[in-house]
Amino acid sequence: MGFHSARQVEALNQSIADLSGDISVSFEFFPPNSESMEQTLWQSIERLKVLEPKFVSVTYGANSGTRDRTHKVIKDIKERTGLIAAPHLTCIDASRDELRTIARDYWNSGIRHIVALRGDLPQGVDKPEMYGADLVALLKAEADFDISVAAYPEVHPEARSAQSDLLNLKRKIDAGANRAITQFFFDVETYLRFRDRCAAIGIDAEIVPGILPVSNYQTLAKFAGFTNVKVPRWMHQRFEGLDNDQMTRNLVGASIAIDQVRVLSQEGVKDFHFYTLNRSELTYAICHTLGVRPKQA
Repeated sequence: MGFHSARQVEALNQSIADLSGDISVSFEFFPPNSESMEQTLWQSIERLKVLEPKFVSVTYGANSGTRDRTHKVIKDIKERTGLIAAPHLTCIDASRDELRTIARDYWNSGIRHIVALRGDLPQGVDKPEMYGADLVALLKAEADFDISVAAYPEVHPEARSAQSDLLNLKRKIDAGANRAITQFFFDVETYLRFRDRCAAIGIDAEIVPGILPVSNYQTLAKFAGFTNVKVPRWMHQRFEGLDNDQMTRNLVGASIAIDQVRVLSQEGVKDFHFYTLNRSELTYAICHTLGVRPKQA
C-alpha cells in the first residue's frame, strides 16, 4: 500500500472515530413461522435493542397468515421492549376500507410509524388498483403517521425507466412520506448518484441507505437477480470457496458492509437501515464499528 492510499484509509477510519454518536440506525425483521424462528427473532431483538435504534420494522406478506403474524410481532415488540415498532403495510389484496381499519387499529394501539409499500403483485395480475403513493395518502388521511417508503437506487424491476421510477418516489414523498429507505445495494457510487438525482428533482426527504450484511452469497445471488440489484464481481471472488464455511462468510460479509458504511458516513450519511434477516451478529458488529453502542450505566 502506497503512502497516499494509507493516508486515505487513515482518513476513513478517523471519520468513523469522529462520528461519536451522530449515527442513527434502524433494523428490519420478518415475522417467524416456527417456534425456533421465533426464538431466534427475539434473541436478535434483545441483542439489538440496547443500541437504541430509531425504529424497528417488521415485513408484511400478502396472505392473511403473514399479516396476522406481523400485527402480533409489532405489538409484542412495542409492549416488551418499548422500541418504536414500524409495521410494513402493502396495498395488495386489501381494499381501501380494510387498509383504513388496519391503520386505525395500529393508531389505537400506539403504533405511529408505518413502512408503506405497494407490495409484490400476485401471479397473473398486471396492474394493481393502488400504488405506494395512494397508500401514503390514505394513511395520512387517517392519522398523522410517520411514514417510510421504498426507494430503488438501481431502479425498480417493473419501472419503465429510471426517470419514471424517480418520479414515482417523488409522488410518494409529495403524498406525505417522511423518508425513503433504499433497496439494499453494494455499489456505493450508485447510492450517491441516486441521492443526487433525488435532490435534483426536488425530493428533500432523507434517503436512508438499506444495508444487507451478507452471510450466504448463493442466496444473495438468487435474490439479487429478481430485485434488480447488481452484485459486483469482486464480491463473487471474496465469497468464492466459502460455501461450507459459515464463520468466514460472516467475517467477509461484515467487512463488506463496514466498508460501505465507512464511505457513506464520510459522504454525510447519518442514518442506516439494516436488513437483519432476523440475525443480530453481523448487524451488531457493524454498528459497534460505527460507534453505535449500548450507553454505559
